Amino acid sequence: VVMKADASKKQLPDKQDHKASLDSMLGGLEQELQDLGIATVPKGHCASCQKPIAGKMIHALGQSWHPEHFVCTHCKEEIGSSPFFERSGLAYCPKDYHHLFSPRCAYCAAPIVDKVLTAMNQTWHPEHFFCSHCGEVFGAEGFHEKDKKPYCRKDFLAMFSPKCGGCNRPVLENYLSAMDNVWHPECFVCGDCFSSFSTGSFFELDGRPFCELHYHNRRGTLCHGCGQPITGRCISAMGHKFHPEHFVCAFCLTQLSKGIFREQNDKTYCKSCFNKLFSL
Repeated sequence: VVMKADASKKQLPDKQDHKASLDSMLGGLEQELQDLGIATVPKGHCASCQKPIAGKMIHALGQSWHPEHFVCTHCKEEIGSSPFFERSGLAYCPKDYHHLFSPRCAYCAAPIVDKVLTAMNQTWHPEHFFCSHCGEVFGAEGFHEKDKKPYCRKDFLAMFSPKCGGCNRPVLENYLSAMDNVWHPECFVCGDCFSSFSTGSFFELDGRPFCELHYHNRRGTLCHGCGQPITGRCISAMGHKFHPEHFVCAFCLTQLSKGIFREQNDKTYCKSCFNKLFSL
């Protein structure tokens, strides 16, 4: 009898006609079974069409359905015994459910149907949450955020950390702040002798730090007599600079006054010694 009913099914172009034809066939089948003395006790009523179910049936969402009436709420395609999703008491095929309700990946905008990663107040496919600069997926060290973009630690520090005034590499942890810049402690040294400033005192010249000796050396303010920096009064003579007390006669060591001395072989002499030593 079932084979006869199956053989009588026809594909009608109009859904309403198809439904009427199907109902007619089911009614005819039930009548034939009764004529043969076979009792057809309804198994319940279909939650969709409210008619009795005498043949195959589906139990879902706490109700019974004709198989052909258990369809996706969105696309109306028959679900049958295929997997489905429930939302607010309604059934959806997997494709429509994910399209309508699954979270979207912030990178590719596609629905996330399996594992979801939540970061920066957004959802992501785990494989799509990676460094905006190098493209590597983040490891155990996590990520850093800048302008709403994620970066690995290496690229974040290289791109956004302040640069050392000495070596121009990123300053990551310990640092010194001086001359409107930041420095690795080992990079904040004299620009000439590379010695550190143990006293904390340094001199700035052209944006670089120098110890007192090399600062004055570069400025030409070292005493030509003793070789030490001149910080107070200064005498200029013979293209050099002197502490006043070191501008002396090379022979008698008497302190000279600027303008009252004699010069011989790049040495200074008082008038008396010069006359004694070099007069003919």
